[in-house]
Amino acid sequence: MVKKFNAKIAFFVGLICSASGFLSPPLALGVGLIFGLAFTHPYLGNSKHLVTFLLQASVVALGFGMNLREVLRAGRSGFFYTAIGIAFAMTLGLLIGRILKVAKTASFLVTVGTAICGGSAIAAVAPIVQASDEEMAVSLGTVFILNSIALLVFPAVGWALHLTQEQFGLWSALGIHDTSSVVGATARYGALALVVGTTVKLARALWIVPLSLGTAAIKKTKGRIQWPWFMLFFCVAAVVNTYVPRAAYLSASLSTLGKLGLTATLFLIGTGISRATIKQVGLRSFLQGVLLWIVVGGLSLVLILRGIISF
Repeated sequence: MVKKFNAKIAFFVGLICSASGFLSPPLALGVGLIFGLAFTHPYLGNSKHLVTFLLQASVVALGFGMNLREVLRAGRSGFFYTAIGIAFAMTLGLLIGRILKVAKTASFLVTVGTAICGGSAIAAVAPIVQASDEEMAVSLGTVFILNSIALLVFPAVGWALHLTQEQFGLWSALGIHDTSSVVGATARYGALALVVGTTVKLARALWIVPLSLGTAAIKKTKGRIQWPWFMLFFCVAAVVNTYVPRAAYLSASLSTLGKLGLTATLFLIGTGISRATIKQVGLRSFLQGVLLWIVVGGLSLVLILRGIISF
């Protein structure tokens, strides 16, 4: 009883410190991971729902700090290599999964999460392929663990290679799974990296729609497609920030709230990774995710350094 009470106190203290800006994004994730490994989560079910809502609401709020012209430019300039990159990641991921003999549905979900935008993509296609709770847990667990690693590793690599902020933002958007972790890593690297990383990542995340439609057509399923409506609201927020100068103060405040919300999201994601989650992921699925992530992230970095792809 005492341990459960202490877990509740630790959870709320961590959440409040993250949401108030007292903790930086990487530190918030680290504190969340420590909590997840040290305690039994007292609000696990509610926390998962809160992560989804808070992530989407924070992304929309972050739109008030974005210039619509930059968002559209990111979508146009990255359209070709985004399409090629997603096709390459999907093909390679499914091939690795087949070689490692990972269950087909779990392999598909891990591949989709790596190719597009982590948990959001997995949540969108899971009902279409009629994934079980176990398959969802395996794929999300793999993605979340790698997100945690990327949030700490990417800035260190960027500094070591002396990447410009534009280069780092682009690399983060292409090599890190979830939008929240892209924001966390790029915010740590610099303001310009944050803008580039967020706009490119959100433009990439729009590919959830054609992927969902394509998956439904191939599977011939009537499963419900999860439309990413928050992307539309993000664009509306960017329109307000770009063309309504009178709303500048309000836009700045909402953008700040978005950053704080994403920091809190990282804490919540960390709390959801427990010893049981790590054990449940399994070696083969995790190995598939790691190998695919290394190839996608490494190849993206090489192409950026050579100037083949740029923002």
